Amino acid sequence: MISAGCVFDGNLKAPAYVRIEGQINGDVIIDEGLILGEKGIITGNIITKEIIVYGTVHGNISAHSLEIRSTGRITGDVKTEILQVEQGGSHNGKLSMSAQGTTTTHKQPKPELVNA
Repeated sequence: MISAGCVFDGNLKAPAYVRIEGQINGDVIIDEGLILGEKGIITGNIITKEIIVYGTVHGNISAHSLEIRSTGRITGDVKTEILQVEQGGSHNGKLSMSAQGTTTTHKQPKPELVNA
């Protein structure tokens, strides 16, 4: 846990779950999951399996599951498979959603000629 009032300059890597209530200036890579508290601020990119955002993110997020709570603010691009946004939560940036191993682009079938 990085508590409120703490400022961490640099990249953060962790193998398990992490809760951040302070400020991180750098990229965050967490293998399992991240909870960003209401007073938490991350200025940098985030890669994790699961993330719950109550605070503020200025950077891109790549996660399997993303929850933006009512106090959560994200400015940056998001890549995720599962997205949940509470009323009041905000995201400004590109959103890319796809199941693992698939893409969001779909080919349109060619129109067929019908003899009448």
